Amino acid sequence: MATRRTTDPPATKPATRRPILKPATAAGTRAVGAEARRAMIAERAYLRSERRGFAPGREAEDWLAAEAEIDSLLKAARAGSSQ
Repeated sequence: MATRRTTDPPATKPATRRPILKPATAAGTRAVGAEARRAMIAERAYLRSERRGFAPGREAEDWLAAEAEIDSLLKAARAGSSQ
């Protein structure tokens, strides 16, 4: 009777993180993708909420303020990279 040989499951690769910045078409500059921008806004909104003790009712205000902050930072970064 033949014995069945078991094998260990294949080793899984660790999850690779997607880069926040992806190459843009302009020479030497980088652009932030929509997913990365949304993730940055979400993190900033979370931190704003944390600062005020996670009190409910101001989530939209947190998101809009975070969106304005991130967009301002990204705009400044684009302006700095084009010089």
